[in-house]
Amino acid sequence: MGTYDLLTFGDEEALAQTAAAQWLKQLETAGRRAGPYCVALSGGRIARRFLLAVRDQVRARRLDLGRVHFFWGDERCVPPDNPESNFGLANECLLGPLGIAGGQVHRIRGEALPEAAAAEAEAGLRRIAPPGKGGQPALDLVFLGMGEEGHVASLFAGEAEELRASPAVYRPVTAPKPPPRRITLGYPAIRAAGQVWVLASGPGKAAALRQSLTPAGNTPLARVLRQRRHTRILTDLALDAIFQKNRRLHLTGGGSDGKE
Repeated sequence: MGTYDLLTFGDEEALAQTAAAQWLKQLETAGRRAGPYCVALSGGRIARRFLLAVRDQVRARRLDLGRVHFFWGDERCVPPDNPESNFGLANECLLGPLGIAGGQVHRIRGEALPEAAAAEAEAGLRRIAPPGKGGQPALDLVFLGMGEEGHVASLFAGEAEELRASPAVYRPVTAPKPPPRRITLGYPAIRAAGQVWVLASGPGKAAALRQSLTPAGNTPLARVLRQRRHTRILTDLALDAIFQKNRRLHLTGGGSDGKE
């Protein structure tokens, strides 16, 4: 059983700016506690706008990100300077311009053998993040995009149940879209995160989001929503009136990994 908050925007720039502002406000509050803050970033077009918005707002507000450790929800099996690299996007738009220290950046080595890169990424996350539910490391926040068919991170529809239930924190996957070789956080790691924010934007995605928000939804995003206690969704996609009217909705059933 899970709930979600739905925040709708007129365009992707408003979405990106608001998401950045709300996250940075949380970071200011989290700065009063001891220990690192662990966030997993995503890739994609809306991610670029979001990262640029974070960069500009950090500079304007002169915020200190020294406690923030940056991880990734998924990575393509490419070198870090490849245009398809999710790390490369974040490094270009956020990490490099803000001079984030190398010790705070924990990229997935897409140029390595996938199995080795996944194991290394898991070990790195476990070194920093505290233990969470089900033996998973507990990220403070996971940012997810959403694909045209409702995939999140590099979790696609059609996987066998044993793969979806795998306890691996990171695991190699073969995606149905290029580039096919990828490494992704698994469902249990996403479920264990303190917060998950889904930034859903882009042409051709409204139908997938509508399906994901229904109790009978069978997309990867729908699975994430059912497995978690609560998720935040920010979108500029046009939705049916029922979704616009009811900004906080309830989901039941469907999750095969148990209930929180």
